[in-house]
Amino acid sequence: MNAIDEGVVAIDGPWTHRTVSAGGTRFHVAEAGEGPLVLFLHGFPAFWWAWRHQLRALPAAGYRAVAVDLRGHGGSDKPPRGYDLITLAGDAAGLVRALGEANAVIVGHALGGLLGWTMGIYHPKVVERLVVTSMPHPLRLAGSLLTDPRRQAWAARYGVGFQMPVLPERRLVRDGAEIVGRMLRAWSGPGWPDPETELRYREAIRIPGVAHCTLECYRWLLRSQLRPDGHRYRQAMRTPVQVPTLQLHGALDPVMLPRSARGSSRYVDAPYRWRLIEGAGHFPHEERPEFLTTELLGWLSDDTLGH
Repeated sequence: MNAIDEGVVAIDGPWTHRTVSAGGTRFHVAEAGEGPLVLFLHGFPAFWWAWRHQLRALPAAGYRAVAVDLRGHGGSDKPPRGYDLITLAGDAAGLVRALGEANAVIVGHALGGLLGWTMGIYHPKVVERLVVTSMPHPLRLAGSLLTDPRRQAWAARYGVGFQMPVLPERRLVRDGAEIVGRMLRAWSGPGWPDPETELRYREAIRIPGVAHCTLECYRWLLRSQLRPDGHRYRQAMRTPVQVPTLQLHGALDPVMLPRSARGSSRYVDAPYRWRLIEGAGHFPHEERPEFLTTELLGWLSDDTLGH
C-alpha cells in the first residue's frame, strides 16, 4: 500500500505534540520552551520536523519555538480548498493568536517563506520580525522567472509539471515516494539528506491527501497569474514589508537561485539583513543547522532592529 498513517509525524523529542484550532481548521504543532513566540513554517516536501534542530536550540536561548504542519500536511487537517497564499497566511496568523500571542517572529522556508512574505503585508500586526529562508519575495520571484528564463525559470521547472491533474500526485507517492528522495538529493548540497531524513519525508508525503494538498499550493501559484485573485495578490504585495526582515539563502540552492533571492530587499522598508550560507543548497536549516541557528539567534537578540 502507498498510504501511510499520519501518526508517523508524531516523532519523539524534546518537544510536545498537540492540536491547535484556528479559523475552523485543526493544526498539528510541535512546541518547546517558554518566552517570545517563534513560529516555524515548513516548505515542500517537508512537515514540522524540518525545524527539529531549531526546536532544540531556541528554547535553550529563551524562546518558545513552535513548528506547525501547514494545512494539508502531516497531522493537520486536509480540507479540499484553501491552498492559496492568502488563506495559508491567514492560517498562520490565526495560529499565532490561537497560541495565545498577539504577534510572533515568523520563520518560513520555501513555501513557508512565501507565507511569511504574505503575512508581512496581509497580517503585519501579527509579525514581530520576519525570517525567510530559500525563497525570494513573490514579486522578485515572478520577475526572475520572466527575465531569467534560462536560469531561474529552468531551475523551477518542476512547478510546471505539478500543474497536471492526478498524475503528479501518483508520481509523488509511487514506489514509496522514491521521487521525494531524488528531489531532496538534487536540491541540496553534497552529503544531504541522511537516510533518516529521507525516510521521514518519504513517509510524510504518503499520508492520505498530503500529495494532493501540497501540489494545490503550486497549482494556485501558477494558475492565479491569469486570474483576478492573482492580480489582487500581486497588487497588494507591491506594498513594502514594514517589519525587520532576515533573509537566509543557501549558496548552492539550485531551485531558488541566490541571484533571484538577493533582489528582495527592494520590497522591505525596514531593517533588512541578507546572509548567504556557504555549502548549503535549498535546505540550509537542515543542511547547516548550527550556522543557520547562530545567524537566527544573533538577529533575534539584536535590540537595535526594533519592530
